[in-house]
Formats: sequence, C-alpha cells, structure tokens
Amino acid sequence: MPSPRPLTLPAAPPRLPSRVLVTGGAGFIGSALVWALNGLGIERIVVTDRLGTDEKWRNLVPLRFEDYLEADDLMPALTRGALGDFDLVLHLGACSATTETNATYLAKNNFEYTKHLAHWALGHEVRFVYASSAATYGDGAQGMEDADDSTPALSRLRPLNAYGYSKHLFDQYAAAMGVLPNVVGLKYFNVYGPNEAHKADMRSLVHKAHGQITETGRVKLFRSHRPDFRDGEQRRDFLYVKDAIAMTLHLAMTPTAGGLYNIGSGIAHTWLDLTGALFSALGRTPAIDFIDMPESIRAKYQYHTQASIDKLRATGYTAAVTPLVDAVRDYVQGYLVGDRRLGD
Repeated sequence: MPSPRPLTLPAAPPRLPSRVLVTGGAGFIGSALVWALNGLGIERIVVTDRLGTDEKWRNLVPLRFEDYLEADDLMPALTRGALGDFDLVLHLGACSATTETNATYLAKNNFEYTKHLAHWALGHEVRFVYASSAATYGDGAQGMEDADDSTPALSRLRPLNAYGYSKHLFDQYAAAMGVLPNVVGLKYFNVYGPNEAHKADMRSLVHKAHGQITETGRVKLFRSHRPDFRDGEQRRDFLYVKDAIAMTLHLAMTPTAGGLYNIGSGIAHTWLDLTGALFSALGRTPAIDFIDMPESIRAKYQYHTQASIDKLRATGYTAAVTPLVDAVRDYVQGYLVGDRRLGD
C-alpha cells in the first residue's frame, strides 16, 4: 500500500499555541486539525464533540489529546473555569448537513452555540477561529469574494439552504457587533479526504463513488438540469483536507489575520474531472451513469463554486494547493483502500 502524502504546513510561526480547544474534534475537519497539531508537537488539546451512534469515534483513536467532553458540557465547564486556560479555540463543531430542514435546531446548534463560545473566547482574550461555509454565498450571484466582509456586503448574500443561513447568521452577527476583525471565520468550499466516513450523505463524492466502484465498477452522477451546463460539467472548488487544515492553522497562528477567509483551491473542477481522477487512482476505466437530481434539491443546487483565495495569500500563505489528481490518489490509495484514518 502506498504511503500517504505527508502534510505540508507553512513555516512554523514564532510561537505555537500552548493549549488548544477543538470543538467538533472527532469530526472530519476537526479531527484532521488535531492530527495536524499533533504533527507540530502539540498534544495539550481538549476535544469536544457529540459522538452519537456512528463511528466518528474512530477518528480519535490515533490522535493525542488531553481530554474529551461532550459538546453540551462545554459551555458550563468553561463558565465555571473547570477546563483551565487556552490560547486558541478552533470551533469546527456544527451540524453540517445541507439537507437539514429543522431551522430551529440549526439556529441553536450553529448560531447560538457559536455566539456563546465566541463571547467566552473574546472575554478571555483567546484566539477564536470558527468554521463558516461557502454555502453562505448561495448561488454565487453576488460573487464568492471574501475581500469585503462588512455588514452591507454580507447583507447582499442569499444562502440557498438553512445550513448556509445558520452559518451566515454568525458572520453577520460578528460583523454587526464589530468583532469580526478580531476573530477568523473560514468559508470552507468542497473539502474532501480521510476521516469523513461517518458523514453519511454529506460525504464527498470521492468517498461515495469509491464505494460504488468497489461494488459495481460504475459511478452515478446527477444530470444537469440547466441548459448552460452539460451532464457532469457542474463545477465545484474541491479542496483536499490536508490543504484545508494547512490554511486553517496558518490563519490561526497569524495574529494579523482577521475576518472572513475563503478556504478553497481557487480552481473550479467538474464532477467529471473528479471522477476521472478517482478511476485513475484505482487503475480503472471511467464508467459513469447519469441520474436525475432529486426535485427537493434542484432549486438549491450550486452549479459553479470557485473560491478567490487572494485574501488568504495576502496574509503570507504561500504553500501550493495539491493538484486534484495527486490529492485524490493520496486519499484513495493512502486511506480509502484499507479504511485508514489520519494518524493510522
């Protein structure tokens, strides 16, 4: 089995964080961040999440951290000072299901919880970095630029689903309260890679399609329901999780960085590009079947996403983004074949 591609982080900052709180730390990007922190020699980490009944816990097994507690116990513990001091909060905990229709649940889980945690962090002078989402941009009619994160600019965005709106709510709140420049919000685009197996329908196409190819030798893709896009040529900004966490940690450890940042590759690839890379990694000839997109998501479907990452680059992030073919090969051969997690 080929060795996985090593994580390439930017040059280490002058001072690494001494103790870190990672919410959603058993999840996809959260556990990848814990893995990356371990790679920097940081093990004084407190992880919170809701482990539930899936196999998300497996992401934690190879990782090194001080303590774990369930998400509902976090704010009471912080409020009474039971967890000690932190100098960095990486807030990845959220419901990330774009198909979730319970807007009340999303508002409480993704907005209210983030508000409470942000106020605690700011009140204790702790660096606060949180996950926003590219879903806040909606259909992209207002562009997908992060240069202007003022209240007027944010008010023009129209998220297409309740998840995107729950993330947009906090972006707007932080801007209106005047604290957005003092925190870092990350608008993640289509991130894929190891440690996403538990995400059910929210898994990337790479993970889903790998299972389809293993079982049938073929992949199913949604037909286009717009005349200006041919089948399979809908485009996404796909970003390998190892690049996503390198970008995240760079911003977290760059004191001058503040506000909203796109976290993407800066390149829009088609679904055919992605599946072609997957078949290539498996040494197979592409075999694709197009199926109708469910009516329930047609009006909310994004046909083209592409991050501008100039603002990220302006903070001094110089690392190259892993090419799609190389990233998919690393994911497939290093992790999906053999069902491995980061750190295994």
